[in-house]
Amino acid sequence: MATLPKGLFWARADAPGAEHVGYDDRRGLYARGTAVAVDPIPYTCRYELTTDDRWVSGRLEVSAEGTGWLRTLRLELAAGRWRASTGEQGDLDEALRAAGHASTGLPGTEEPSRLEGALDVDLGGSPLTNTLPVRRLGLLDAPAGTARTVKVAWVLLPGLVVVPADQTYTSLGERRVQFASGTFTAELELDADGFVTRYPGLANRA
Repeated sequence: MATLPKGLFWARADAPGAEHVGYDDRRGLYARGTAVAVDPIPYTCRYELTTDDRWVSGRLEVSAEGTGWLRTLRLELAAGRWRASTGEQGDLDEALRAAGHASTGLPGTEEPSRLEGALDVDLGGSPLTNTLPVRRLGLLDAPAGTARTVKVAWVLLPGLVVVPADQTYTSLGERRVQFASGTFTAELELDADGFVTRYPGLANRA
């Protein structure tokens, strides 16, 4: 496995947890990361993400593991169509119910056609994936007020369920972007390369 020239680390702001990623962004993005969190139950997530040189997501491989369970997901975009393959050991839903939480359902998606038109993946709780539309659409250098709405393949953690979601990114200038999805909004602070340094209520770069 090749070494990676750059790295980022975020501490979770909403609950105990952290994310560390190594990456290469010289031609699109290749990244390998690990995230740990305790909400809704303790889990470790490991992922590998690849985009093309235009920052269009091409492949996401992710695993989520906790006590007594393991789930895997491979999500690929080819010829405009998404494909998902999954695996499961143990019973995540049983672990969630034992902790007083609702079950998540099956990993992946039973209707890949619902993801048609999505060019970005959004890994739940990961500030890294917010960079994908920012870089793909050139929003870091766009005039303040420039807004773009995108459809993403949203991967929910820890269950690895994949759902479509509409998200709007609005350039605010001075390396700031407003993120909105449904009724949720957050003002993201970015570095010179478009990677998140502060995501209010979620994570801060260390």
